[in-house]
Order: sequence, then structure tokens, then C-alpha cells
Amino acid sequence: MNIVTSYLTNNPCYKAGRKIAVKGLMLHSVGCAQPSAKVFINTFNKSTYNAACVHAFIDGNTGTVYQTLPWNHRGWHGGSGKNGSCNNTHIGVEICEPSGIKYSGGATFTVTDRAAALASVKRTYGSAVELFAYLCKSYGLNPITDIISHNEGNKKGIATAHCDPEHLWNGLDTGFTMDGFRRDVRAFMAGEKSKIDEYTDIESIAWDLNHRGIVSDKHGLIDAVKAEPNGRLYWLARKALHYIRERD
Repeated sequence: MNIVTSYLTNNPCYKAGRKIAVKGLMLHSVGCAQPSAKVFINTFNKSTYNAACVHAFIDGNTGTVYQTLPWNHRGWHGGSGKNGSCNNTHIGVEICEPSGIKYSGGATFTVTDRAAALASVKRTYGSAVELFAYLCKSYGLNPITDIISHNEGNKKGIATAHCDPEHLWNGLDTGFTMDGFRRDVRAFMAGEKSKIDEYTDIESIAWDLNHRGIVSDKHGLIDAVKAEPNGRLYWLARKALHYIRERD
């Protein structure tokens, strides 16, 4: 996991300097088709921007974690509900969303490049698992009981009415759930290799290898593998990418 410190020093929330006793972690997604964490950092890091302030963004292109507040700093990420505010107790982390989606209203979106979108979401999911494992260890948190999404925070009455990040995962049919996420964090903390570490569908494998500059023609690779499913080329591409991601 790569964490880059990029504090939002100009944001009024950072300047307020309030601290919290960390009691939980909240996972968000940004709610728009923007995979670049730096775009959000540039927007948030202004003295006039008082709409929100989170502890970290996870970049959709690279999986890099950009820490934007000290972890024990009170953020403005989840709002409040009838039972109080998650801002007083939870670290808030945003995962950036793929560029290949288009929102049509609320949490509904269409997808223009599903393979690329899936690869991006899998990348942010993997980084989020590792980051949350690190934070659970750092603050003595239980990954099963102390991790929630913004959506779950709303249901608990401690956050505003949002449905992220589940709407993103469900809309792309990823199979990811918050219960599965919590189990993956627990497994990572125990030193186990999470199943999400290895891509198995050729679309995601080809997109990632192309994004890294290793394969120039992702569609050609996909077509070649589909001509010989489960053949030597598939396993070579799959294992090569798995090795590269483990090394990173």
C-alpha cells in the first residue's frame, strides 16, 4: 500500500484542528465519475471550500491512498442523523469512482466501459482493505463491528442519507458487499492473502496490463484469450499481473 500525505491545509476543517477519539471507520465513494484523487484534493484544498473534508482519497487509476487529514482529526465526511454524527467518532475514506460510468440521477448510472470500471473498482477495493486493516490495527478496532459504509451510517442514524459505496459495487455487479469487505479486512489483518488480490477475468487483467504500459493492445489480448479459454496465454497474463501487483 502506498500512502501519500497530502493534507488539506487550506480547508477550514483542517484549520479548525479539532481532534476525535477514533471509534470506527467509514467507507465512502465520491458519487461522480472521477478516478483521480488529485482532482478532489485540488477542489477541497481551498479556504473557501467548507462543504466537506475527508481523511483520505483512494485513487481509482493507481490505488494510491492520499491522506488528506491526520487520522485523529475531526473530518466533515458523513454529516449527522437522529443519533448524532459519525464525524465525531469515525475516520472517513473516499474511494474514487471510474471514469467509464455516467450518472442519470441519484445513485443510478450507466457504464460505457465495464471492463475498465471493474478494474478500477477492484483496485480501490484492494487498497481500501489494506488501509482499513492498517487503521484497525493502529486504533485497536474490530473490523467486523467497527467498520461501516456511509449507507450503513445513515441506517444507524449517524450520517446523512447516502447509499455509497454499495450503489457503486451493486451497479457494476462486482459481488462486493460491506460484510465481505469487513471479512477481507479481518483476513488481511491475520496475514492471509485476500481473494481480491488476484484478478481472474481477462477483461480486468487486460485493462490493468494495458494501464501499466505492459500490453499495448488490450482488446487483442482479450480476443486471443477468448479464442483459447483457460489456455497458456490466459494463465501467463493472470500470473504475471498477480506477481506485479504483489510486488507493488
